[in-house]
Amino acid sequence: MSQNAYRADQVGSFLRSDELKQARAAHAEGRLDSEALREIEDREILRVLEMQRQVGIDVVSDGEFRRGGWASDFQEAVDGYVPGAPPVAMSWHAGPATAAVAESAPAEAGAGLVSRVIGAKLRQRRRLTEHESAFLRQHAGAPFKMTMPAATYVTTRGYKPGITDRVYGSRTEVLHDAAGVIAAELQALAGEGVPYLQLDNPHYPDYIAEDRREQWRALGVDADQALLDDIAADNTSLAGLDRSRVTVGMHLCRGNGPLGRWHTAGGYERIAEQVFGGLAVDRLLLEYDSERAGGFEPLRFVPADKVVVLGLVTTKSPELESQDELLRRIDEAARYVPLERLALSPQCGFASTLVGNPLTWDDQRRKLELVVSTARKVWG
Repeated sequence: MSQNAYRADQVGSFLRSDELKQARAAHAEGRLDSEALREIEDREILRVLEMQRQVGIDVVSDGEFRRGGWASDFQEAVDGYVPGAPPVAMSWHAGPATAAVAESAPAEAGAGLVSRVIGAKLRQRRRLTEHESAFLRQHAGAPFKMTMPAATYVTTRGYKPGITDRVYGSRTEVLHDAAGVIAAELQALAGEGVPYLQLDNPHYPDYIAEDRREQWRALGVDADQALLDDIAADNTSLAGLDRSRVTVGMHLCRGNGPLGRWHTAGGYERIAEQVFGGLAVDRLLLEYDSERAGGFEPLRFVPADKVVVLGLVTTKSPELESQDELLRRIDEAARYVPLERLALSPQCGFASTLVGNPLTWDDQRRKLELVVSTARKVWG
């Protein structure tokens, strides 16, 4: 299936049922064995696949239902982590009706990523997603995607001066090892016939905000050079993939913590030329659901071989967007990228963490239905 055919896209995670949440908690406490948990996961994945097929979304996922959080596969499959706070503090903000909060750890706790940094050489113990991909491949019944964190997410959230540099000579050495793990997994998935591979949260937007750039400078990291290093590392992860057989996307996340919290604001202008022009992906999944993302002008840097997936439908609240407004915004984006190289999606997943965003199952479905009906109206 051509990457241009994925007009109605989605980022990957879906809301977990209470049964699945309770099962994961029971498994963690030793009250439920792995086989019983797997049976519940299988049943819930079949349910979310059926919902996606009924809605008519162009590419389906397993909802990331076998994960505690969107990126937990990496830490579960790779040794090298030790207790420690993330190197750069992120102020997590709640939805529009609630006060801002500045506690990064609680927001990450639901993602299974709380208080761990790289303190030893990264050593892979097993495949990242092999336990997920086979079942999805068997039961998807439609084009499907597999998701995983970008190598630069692993490094940006895990490299901490004073801890990591005891075992790694430089940040780029960490990038190299993380990129190697991701590259091997992508190659394995492509070899298994997965049609759509998506990397997530490369933290390029981390270099937009001046306060965060200052934190990096204080740690001895030049943000502008780090951005170039990050792009190069993520491109290394993608090298050698046969693009005639697999579509590769990168989702630039701005934070999707429990209950719809976010951590990054600011337009793409500061990073657009380097990222949009330099990243070797087929699709850029960009968050454009609020004023925090700025305007569409940075899309002028997107080269002719890339599709831009406009994340115009928010997953952070149940309020349903106006289709007329979505159509207007798609037309506005088309001033910078031709309509035939645009697509539509929710701005992020519905449940990057086990807790999930403040929507119901029906809210989630209506959001997907809106994406599909709007895409069909625009692209047929």
